[in-house]
Amino acid sequence: MSRPTPSGREKVLGEDDLIVSKTDLRGVITYGNRSFIAFSGYGEEELLGAPHNLIRHPDMPRAVFQLLWERIQAGREVFAYVVNLSKDGSHYWVLANVMVARDAQDQPVGYYSVRRKPRPSSIQAVSALYAAMRDVEQRLGGTEGMSAARKLLEDLCAQKGGTYDQVVLGL
Repeated sequence: MSRPTPSGREKVLGEDDLIVSKTDLRGVITYGNRSFIAFSGYGEEELLGAPHNLIRHPDMPRAVFQLLWERIQAGREVFAYVVNLSKDGSHYWVLANVMVARDAQDQPVGYYSVRRKPRPSSIQAVSALYAAMRDVEQRLGGTEGMSAARKLLEDLCAQKGGTYDQVVLGL
């Protein structure tokens, strides 16, 4: 399935919108609620069995997803601001809370994410940071670019005097 071209049009979540999706351990979508289906613009049959990165917007720094995957694979939940790309090329910002799903024996079986509307001031702050991170990733390329972008994120957290979680939840 080819990825849409970003149109610059934004969809804005309502105050009561909650987007929920579940994936297996490889990031393949196994469930999406009605809000996930509506905001993504894909039909349920297109989403189920597809990789979750189907909705990844090209403006998202790869280093953010590197951090997200490291944390959830270590069994930790993570909060992150994410801009997603809809099938029609529009985008929508979310504050995502991603957690590990476990079976009765406490073994990881997948991941689930609950996303809600972020504050506009948070989007402004994160947009500037993400633009700087993307610039570094593109300029340096590969692992070097991703490492440098990750350092930008870590430096911001240190500058604000908090952990990643404190900074993200404090925006």
